[in-house]
Amino acid sequence: MPELPEVETTRRGLLPHIEGQTIIKLLVREYRLRQPIPFDLGERLEGQTITAVIRRGKYLIIGLHQGSLLIHLGMSGSLRIVEDKHPYLPHDHVEFLLANGKWLRFHDPRRFGLFSWIPQTPEQAISEHPLLCRLGPEPFANEFDGEYLWRIGRRRCSAVKPFIMDGRVVVGVGNIYATESLFQSRIHPAYPCNQIDLDGYQRLAENIRLVLLAAIEQGGTTLRDFVSESGAPGYFRQSLMVYGRSGEFCKRCGGLIEGVRLSGRMSCYCSGCQVWWGRS
Repeated sequence: MPELPEVETTRRGLLPHIEGQTIIKLLVREYRLRQPIPFDLGERLEGQTITAVIRRGKYLIIGLHQGSLLIHLGMSGSLRIVEDKHPYLPHDHVEFLLANGKWLRFHDPRRFGLFSWIPQTPEQAISEHPLLCRLGPEPFANEFDGEYLWRIGRRRCSAVKPFIMDGRVVVGVGNIYATESLFQSRIHPAYPCNQIDLDGYQRLAENIRLVLLAAIEQGGTTLRDFVSESGAPGYFRQSLMVYGRSGEFCKRCGGLIEGVRLSGRMSCYCSGCQVWWGRS
C-alpha cells in the first residue's frame, strides 16, 4: 500500500503540473472502486480550477473553487501526468484533461482507491470529514514529539509497533516505516508501550521523522505495485535496514534479523540492536 512518503512524493510531483489548471474533461473507465465513483462527478469537476493539492495522512485533497476532491490510492493506486495522446494502460480507471493539455491519470489494478467529491474546502474537510477528522497529528507537526507519545503510551500495555501504526495516534507510520523507526531507536517492536520511558519515546519520535523524511527524499519505498507520479519506482528500499530481511544479518551489528508476529503482521527486528527493555 502506498504510505505517507509515497503519497507525499506524489503530491510534490503533481503540484507544479496541476495547481492553477482548469479541468477540461473527466473520463471514467471504471466506476467500481472502493466506493463507486458518482456518475455526476464530471459535472461537478469540469470547468473547475485546481487551487491546492494537500496531503492529510495517506489522503490527497485537491482543492477546487467549489468543494474538494478526496483521493486515496488504496492498495496499489498511483497518479501520473502524461502528455496528450499517450496510450492508456489497463487499469487506468480515471483521467482528467487539464487546460495545459496534459492528462492526470489514476491507475489502480486492485480498485481499492477512492475518488470522492466533497462540498468542503480542504481545510474544512480536514476538521470535519469523517475519514479525516479523527486522524492523529502529522509526524512533522510541532505537537508530535516524544512527550506526546509517552503521554498516550504510558496508559497502554499493548506492543509499541501497532501503537505507532495507529492512525489515531499519528498518521502515516505504516508497516515499513514503523519497522525501520523502531530499529533506529533500538526498541523491540513487541515491547509494551507503558514500559518505554520518556527518553525512549523521544528517540522514537525523532526517528519516525527522520525515516519518513529520508523516504520522501528518496522517492518512497519500491514495492511491487507502487510507482511515483512519473511512473518511476521509489528507491528507499535500498536503504532498509530490517524490513523484509528476516534470517539475514544486521548491517549495523551483525546480529540475526528475526521476526515476531504482531497484530497479524510479521515484524522484523535485530536481535542484537533492539533489546527487549527498549533502551540503547
